Amino acid sequence: MKKLVVLLSIVILFATGCTVKKLDDYDFPKNMDYLLSTKNKLYNVYYDGYKYYLPKGVTFINKDDYNALLKDQYNNKYYLYVDLISYYHKVENDYDVNDDSYYSKKIDNNKKTGYIQIDQYDDKYFVQFVYNYVKIESYVDKNNLSKSINNMCYILRSFKFNDSVIESLIGEKALDYKEVEYSLFKADSSKESYLDVVERNETDAYKKDLEDEKIELDY
Repeated sequence: MKKLVVLLSIVILFATGCTVKKLDDYDFPKNMDYLLSTKNKLYNVYYDGYKYYLPKGVTFINKDDYNALLKDQYNNKYYLYVDLISYYHKVENDYDVNDDSYYSKKIDNNKKTGYIQIDQYDDKYFVQFVYNYVKIESYVDKNNLSKSINNMCYILRSFKFNDSVIESLIGEKALDYKEVEYSLFKADSSKESYLDVVERNETDAYKKDLEDEKIELDY
């Protein structure tokens, strides 16, 4: 009987260990690859050339061209950028791991590439997360770090591009873009540039428009 109990305990341990879907606090690297590789079939944000899914608790605040400002249930803001130019030209990920960062990793998952780099500033953490030609930046407390990365994984893995629409948007202007420097994969952003974007989108001139255009996506 004791052997049976021990055996069942081992089975339960392995079963739960293989199906972890949430990122435990301060242990986000462990399950990040799993979250990114899990297939997504849900979409609630649609734009020309792409669509994606915002998980419950994440609010769409504003969009400017291919940039978007999001906010989660923990009051963290995310600056999202979709690089259709790099996607169209299939630019390769040339990111080098930064040993000076709090955390740095190059990602290659199911033929989709990117990186995550986290830099610590006092008690805050500046996160740059690139995956599948989309970049998300956020500036969070340590107790929200794993939760924020969890949300980023759900958003980034859900992106689906429409090649025919992108061809119509970019194909005719391909010559105009030939001198463009593809810099999405370069982790040269700073927390100051990110905060400038957030501040710009929250000035009095924008407030009314934001309230009028705000979309709650709590599916």
